[in-house]
Amino acid sequence: MSNRAKLANAIRALTMDAIQIPNSGHPGAPMAMADIAEVLFNDFMKHNPSNPNWVDRDRFIMSNGHGSMLPYSVLHLTGYDLSIDDLKSFRKLHSKTPGHPEYGYTPGIETTTGPLGQGITNAVGFALAEKIMAKQFNKKGHKIVNHNTWVFLGDGCLMEGISQEAISLAGSFKLKKLICFYDDNNISIDGNVDGWFGDDTPKRFKACNWHVQSVDGHDPKAIKKAIKKAKKSKKPSLICCKTIIGKGAPNKEGGHHVHGEALGEEEIAATRKHLPWPYEPFEIPDDVYEGWDAKEAGKAAEEKWNKKFAAYEKEFPEEAAEFKRRMAGELPANFEEHAQKLIAETNEKAESPATRVASKGALNGFAPILPEFLGGSADLSPSNNTFNDMSVRINDDHGSKTMNFAGNYISYGVREFGMSAIMNGVALHGGLIPYGATFLMFSEYARNALRMAALMKIRSIFVFTHDSIGLGEDGPTHQCVEQIPTLRMIPNMAVWRPCDTVETVVAWKDAIENDKRPTTLVFSRQNLPFQKRDDATIANIAKGGYILRDTDGTPDVIVIATGSEVHLAMEAAEASDKKVRVVSMPSVEVFEQQDDDYKESVLPAAVTARVAVEAAIMDGWWKYVGTNGKVIGMTTFGESAPAPELFKHFGITTEAVTNAINEVA
Repeated sequence: MSNRAKLANAIRALTMDAIQIPNSGHPGAPMAMADIAEVLFNDFMKHNPSNPNWVDRDRFIMSNGHGSMLPYSVLHLTGYDLSIDDLKSFRKLHSKTPGHPEYGYTPGIETTTGPLGQGITNAVGFALAEKIMAKQFNKKGHKIVNHNTWVFLGDGCLMEGISQEAISLAGSFKLKKLICFYDDNNISIDGNVDGWFGDDTPKRFKACNWHVQSVDGHDPKAIKKAIKKAKKSKKPSLICCKTIIGKGAPNKEGGHHVHGEALGEEEIAATRKHLPWPYEPFEIPDDVYEGWDAKEAGKAAEEKWNKKFAAYEKEFPEEAAEFKRRMAGELPANFEEHAQKLIAETNEKAESPATRVASKGALNGFAPILPEFLGGSADLSPSNNTFNDMSVRINDDHGSKTMNFAGNYISYGVREFGMSAIMNGVALHGGLIPYGATFLMFSEYARNALRMAALMKIRSIFVFTHDSIGLGEDGPTHQCVEQIPTLRMIPNMAVWRPCDTVETVVAWKDAIENDKRPTTLVFSRQNLPFQKRDDATIANIAKGGYILRDTDGTPDVIVIATGSEVHLAMEAAEASDKKVRVVSMPSVEVFEQQDDDYKESVLPAAVTARVAVEAAIMDGWWKYVGTNGKVIGMTTFGESAPAPELFKHFGITTEAVTNAINEVA
């Protein structure tokens, strides 16, 4: 047995032993891809186990995340802070080794890759961010941004539709530092994939402008040769690796059971003899640890980069300071001052456009001090109003020959899911704050990427316009009724639905400031009236819910509204002979984060006569109005008609709110 084979077999042994403890996991892919991982990490991967966050490290992504024991094994063997005991805790509560790789749990894991297809798409974001940051910061003789993004992926990733969005964009962008390894083993959970996955994968990638090679995935020399060729290509690369799933398990390799089932004690014993691996469970001999150890090489690589950066910093001190600020995820020192001035100026203008137009105004205000902004839209820039006065397209309608990676705006094409998952990769890479837009209805296509952003606690900003039946004539296929409530149900997702220009700027400010969660910004198609406020009221907008209109003494009724329905609440309050408090609640999630005293001051428990109004499915508002209250909203899909007719048809009007006030008071 060669030394390379022995090093690869360590992955196979750790995989089968760790999965056997919970009797749960996926040994097939790690055992199949072990030889590829050995060559990649020992001959090419630039990383430092002692500093997993070194900014110019290569990024490794296990897109077929069910094969998590491969990266866990490699991270342990190369010297990361991941012990044998951590491997023994595979899939246990609060362990560093959850069933799928989870960002933030395990040092060296770059992104969460449970849902198939999103890993490769995140990787496009990583590689795109690398290319943009290199263009923005590298100088002649000073390459401070220069790293690769490596991806393992399987049949499942390629069957998911998002993969086509990802590979198409990567090819158009010519992301030459994106190199992927396809675990071509012909097996998925249901069996041999020939019956449902007959794609010619190499031709598919070639058609998308990728460099493609095919090799024996168990031949280290062929793998190494292919990687060298891939690194020389001017295109993103796919290396199709023909492998045997569960390689090394003599009675189960090549079959579908090894995909997602523990081998069992009997097969593990047989595998030890077959490999051979004459060691006890979790026993790794010293020579194997020595063969894998990347601590010294990693330390040397980072020290070499540190010297490069010191020279860069000496010659370009301003750029170096900006690079460090952005990679640390810090906002400019004058951000708060600038934001407050922008809010005040917006209030003084007292304009009444659609909030999608107000959003562009906010972007025009923030963009000059945020060079880290990376905007974009899924083929709806003129409608979403995300292309602001500082925007410079990376890709335009003249084709890939005119790519400008010094730019800050991306036309993603009609790829809502791909856009959102790419944004997540950009956010994870660091140095850029991504925002991307589409109509709110098409958040449905992107939903799982939004969920992953919230799960990973990253700063992706999702912009959704045309937020309700106010969309009008396009009809119920495009009119949103359930989208806003269900977005609010995603843990760690802030949803802002502002009612006018001032709330819009505050919403953008909150989204930019929060680097531990994503934000969904929801904007209207139709014009919305400006609401007058004093300074104290403006300050409270940032709390998610606040008193927009109050009365002397205890109110008889509280009306809660959001977005395009706030003006209905204000008009009804003015028309009513009751003492009506109007609460604007642009962000339920942010309001819920406030202390109990503040929430009680806005929604006193003693006032049980309450009305909520929103042009969406109304279920979530019962929490605030209680059994004595009323909710005005939607219970059905919309219709095709002009927006004013629709609001009247569905009973979302000033008159309806006024009547509700009288009923509950």
